[in-house]
Amino acid sequence: MGALPVKRGSSVPSRLRRHALVVFMLGSALCFGGQVAAATKLIPVAAQAVKPLSLASVQDLDLGTILLGPGKWSNAAVGVSRAGSFSCASVNVTCSGVSRAATYTLTGSNSAVVRITAPNVVLTNQSDPSQTLTLIIDNPGTVTIPNSGQKGIDFSLGGSIVVDSNTAGGTYAGTFNVTVDY
Repeated sequence: MGALPVKRGSSVPSRLRRHALVVFMLGSALCFGGQVAAATKLIPVAAQAVKPLSLASVQDLDLGTILLGPGKWSNAAVGVSRAGSFSCASVNVTCSGVSRAATYTLTGSNSAVVRITAPNVVLTNQSDPSQTLTLIIDNPGTVTIPNSGQKGIDFSLGGSIVVDSNTAGGTYAGTFNVTVDY
């Protein structure tokens, strides 16, 4: 700011001095930190890239052949665990043939935990579609993929059915609805 010319012997009116003082104070405030303080917050950001999941069937579940005993009886359970252990302990049924759990190969991102969903399966008698059995699924719930390569990891699903003396003879079949997700 330029200085105001003042004649010798005259004084600057007090009103003008106050005005100059206010202008000087405002200018000083703007130049020397009179700015409003800004608020800053550092917020972490993360992203995780994962490989797409791939699921391939390796082996179908098979409960073998179940021979129903004579008389009136109920609640004979027949099943195979995820580990492949077969159970056919009722005195009312005789089981034969090869039993096995269903096996799948799962590939995706290394060290990822994957959820497995597989609801129970309705098995339909192939000779009489009105006759059904419910396969209760033995599901691991989750698996951890040990690598990101093509090898992936195998996991199994087991299941069990309950038969009784009124179960219609025939081949019962159904399909799994297996879903995997991160």
